[in-house]
Amino acid sequence: MNKAEKADFPIAPEGSGLAEPVRLRAYLSLLLIICFFSGIFGYLGQGLSIFDFNRLLGDFGIIGGQDSVFVGKGGTGARHGFLFALSMVPTVMLALGTVGIAEHFGAIQAARRLLTPLLRPVLGLPGEAGLALITSTQSSDSGGAMTRALYDSGCITDRERSVMGAFQFSAGAAITVYLTASSAFIPALEISWLIPLVVILFYKVVGTNFMRLYLAVTLNKKETKEVGRAQ
Repeated sequence: MNKAEKADFPIAPEGSGLAEPVRLRAYLSLLLIICFFSGIFGYLGQGLSIFDFNRLLGDFGIIGGQDSVFVGKGGTGARHGFLFALSMVPTVMLALGTVGIAEHFGAIQAARRLLTPLLRPVLGLPGEAGLALITSTQSSDSGGAMTRALYDSGCITDRERSVMGAFQFSAGAAITVYLTASSAFIPALEISWLIPLVVILFYKVVGTNFMRLYLAVTLNKKETKEVGRAQ
């Protein structure tokens, strides 16, 4: 069984099918999936908000009191850790299921065609990584699961996985967290509320490129040493 067959959802390895024409429905599905994960639908009105990732994900009900949710309150140790991990299952399942449907309509191939020219010079990543990066700005759990699926399917290398990890680890779920927490200080801002969000996303890219530089230096040194020993 190859890596593509082991993937959580059927992403085709990079380089396969590049000669095949990408249909219009593939580009449409890519556009819809980007809007779905980016939160755009959530801010276009109540009618379209039903197609937003976070809105469909919903919330757990309250157990016991106002301050207690599904995972409870005041838990410790392995039991609390288990409930916390269990609470992430719906997020990951919804994200992977949605991407699986989008992949069926060719969104991954469309992402490869459209996003590779942008992501290669900016982040050193293939176009297939675009969906995982966009998803990570809404949900770090889903972004991490999609990154693993990309690696298992052979779409990204170990180095590219580390670069994607650097992007996601810095200010994880940046859009969701910012829009949730910013309600406390937006009234006091003397600038547009979008500017701080743009700064956050910009420095995510800067930090990711520092990781690229670190990997390039350390891995090149390691390869040089291995060549010297072989000689």
